[in-house]
Amino acid sequence: MGRLYSLSYMTLETSPPKMIEFAAKAGYDLAGIRMMPTLPGGQAFPLMNDPAMLRETLLRIDDTGVKVLDVEIARIDGVSGVELWLPMLEASARVGTRTIVVAGDDPDEARMTETYGLLCDAAAPFGLTVNLEFTPWTTLNNAATASRIVTEAARANGEILIDLIHVARSKTTLADIRAIDPARMSYFQICDAPPGIPASREELLFTARQERLLPGEGGVDVAGIIGALPDNLIVSVEVPSHSRLAAMGPSEWSRQTLETCRAYMDEFDAARTTRPTRAAG
Repeated sequence: MGRLYSLSYMTLETSPPKMIEFAAKAGYDLAGIRMMPTLPGGQAFPLMNDPAMLRETLLRIDDTGVKVLDVEIARIDGVSGVELWLPMLEASARVGTRTIVVAGDDPDEARMTETYGLLCDAAAPFGLTVNLEFTPWTTLNNAATASRIVTEAARANGEILIDLIHVARSKTTLADIRAIDPARMSYFQICDAPPGIPASREELLFTARQERLLPGEGGVDVAGIIGALPDNLIVSVEVPSHSRLAAMGPSEWSRQTLETCRAYMDEFDAARTTRPTRAAG
């Protein structure tokens, strides 16, 4: 079976029905949606509070066959608790979501681990996995720490999400990626970016949220990082580029991102027999 491809929310940053529609037109298998903002006041589409949009989303899923891969985002900040995220979990289950994305920004690692475990417990009855993602500008800023938290939480539905730009711009090595239990990964986010690690938080955020590159256009060791991952993970195409989205429009940008990333992955997978691979558990 070939790889599945998902249109990440950040690539288009639009409503759930439109994410499903554009993903279907471009040929994606799956799509991502954002129900809760990354920061207070940020853009999100809370289906749990919008019955009309929830119904429209379900209709688009039924009409197109495109499923929801992931829902963003539960932010563990040392203040928020499971009760805040329960409505999102319920709405996620309604639309057939596979996983919830979690950001870790609690300076107390023990408390962050406990909260993460409780979120996994709350998500389990809905059939949801919980993917912990690290980002260079937050407390949880590398793969080794993310792996330690998921391992210590010891929940069957706990997973780790690898985003290539965050690997390239953090203190994460290929050895750190290889050390992750393959059973703890189901998908990764593909993109590229200019070489080097920006000195400022503002530049880190700008590139990550507004101007990423397609695989092969930048300086990220895309092949090296993917080679350290288990084979046959779902590929989430997360390539926000406000400039190209504005120039091309969402339909063409969706098509081009999938075409480029699929061609890259097809070439990568075809060459697997000539190099060591890491099999999934």
